[in-house]
Amino acid sequence: MKAKDLRGMSEKELVDQLVSFKKESMNLRFRKTSAELTDNSKIRAVRRNIARINTIIVEKRSAAKHSS
Repeated sequence: MKAKDLRGMSEKELVDQLVSFKKESMNLRFRKTSAELTDNSKIRAVRRNIARINTIIVEKRSAAKHSS
C-alpha cells in the first residue's frame, strides 16, 4: 500500500488494516517454516506495510494531540 492512500483512511480503518497485515505476516512465516512459501519477498513487503501503517497512526495521533 502507498502511504498516500493510507493517510486518507481513518484511524479505525488503519488499525483494521494493521490487524489484517499482522495475520498475513503470521501466515507467511508459518508457510516459510513449512517450506510452502516460495516467494520470500512477500514477508518483507508485509513487514514494511505494517511499519508504514504504524508510522501513519502515530502521525495522526500526534497531529490530533498538537491541534487540541
